[in-house]
Amino acid sequence: LSIVTPSFNQARYLEETILSVLDQDYPCLEYIIMDGGSTDGSVDIIRRYEDNLAFWISEPDDGQADAINRGFERASGEILCWLNSDDRYEPGALDAVGHAFAADPEARLVYGEGWYIDSAGERIRPCKFVRSSFTSNYICNKDPILQQGAFWTRDLWQETGPLDESLNWVFDWDW
Repeated sequence: LSIVTPSFNQARYLEETILSVLDQDYPCLEYIIMDGGSTDGSVDIIRRYEDNLAFWISEPDDGQADAINRGFERASGEILCWLNSDDRYEPGALDAVGHAFAADPEARLVYGEGWYIDSAGERIRPCKFVRSSFTSNYICNKDPILQQGAFWTRDLWQETGPLDESLNWVFDWDW
């Protein structure tokens, strides 16, 4: 399982994000952080955890989609995802993902629900988008798959292609 975290000047949230991944204690985890050249103390935070990271870099990039794409170019896992530097996983999230893929070897994408949180990390309300089927109208008018709760196979990523780096905010929906 390869997780990429793109980050730029997110020191306020970054450590909680990193710990939410590392505290999963998931076997065969490859964790990559792609920092865009932060100047706010983010690099100091990353360095504290570098022994637990497969790779990290801090250098200017061409935006979040570029950072994610470059992170996946380095990734070697069969299951891929990205977790933004101001998001976090709930305990047991990665075990649930592993069990979901093991239970259905034909699955290429699994996703779950999550929480909207405020800037202090407090839960606001749940994000409940999990459905067994989607109509085209629903897909066009909702963002039905919570990005930070989505995990997919390497072959799906290769088939679909990388994120569109010309998009700044909706590249995940487009993908």
